[in-house]
Amino acid sequence: MIRHLTIATAFVLGAGAADACGPDSDCMIGERHYRIAMPEGHDGTTPVPAIVFSHGYRGTASGVMRNGSLRGVASDLGAALIAVKSGDQGWAIPNAPRNMDTDGAEEFAYFRAVLDDATARFSIDPERVMATGFSAGGMMTWNLACSMSDRFAGFVPVSGTFWLRPPEACVAPVANIIHIHGDRDTTVPLEGRPIGPTKQGEVGEALAMYSDFGGFAPVSEGTQYGGLTCDASANDAGDVLKFCLFEGGHSFRTEHLRFGWEQLREAGRL
Repeated sequence: MIRHLTIATAFVLGAGAADACGPDSDCMIGERHYRIAMPEGHDGTTPVPAIVFSHGYRGTASGVMRNGSLRGVASDLGAALIAVKSGDQGWAIPNAPRNMDTDGAEEFAYFRAVLDDATARFSIDPERVMATGFSAGGMMTWNLACSMSDRFAGFVPVSGTFWLRPPEACVAPVANIIHIHGDRDTTVPLEGRPIGPTKQGEVGEALAMYSDFGGFAPVSEGTQYGGLTCDASANDAGDVLKFCLFEGGHSFRTEHLRFGWEQLREAGRL
């Protein structure tokens, strides 16, 4: 516990001393960083929503910012794009191959520090922040939904789930989740697959666990949204849990990110 508190303190102290930053320069948080792009034409003062994007294995924040399509979609939505960066090649989350014994606390401290720093430096509405990510970044997104739901308006994990198995329980409040996955994904298969000493979890198990946790009940099945086929559930509080498949393998499409955003906005979360 003391080590986790020390790390979180270092994040905050490092954030206060950091120089100006943006899409082409790092926003330092202790020894780690993130990058941020405000929507085109932003006046610098009006609060805007934000998209926190977690990269895949061996990805970088600078690489995310080089994705012109992703930046364009975020800007079209009037949102800031915040590209976070893992401390190593991958995210240190429970049951990941090099992090079998972690509880994810260091990553959660980093994400809290990023949110605190970004909302302090930039005109971002802390009540309208969506977390998303692709592949390993989708796995990070699921862990955020389970452990940090109070800091985000909604979650859009793409082609990623928990390592090994879902947690036995998550932290309240109940999150709004739009899970998107390719129906022929062989890199992160829907049914999971062994990786070294662990395995990629089964998407169905994650959805079932969260459905039970959030008190979700089915409301529609097989609804078509362009190239997506979605099953939707909701609870008495109006929270949504959707599982959407597209035809294809392990790929990220910015129109799916836009779809996830629009679904959360229709649910009144953004």
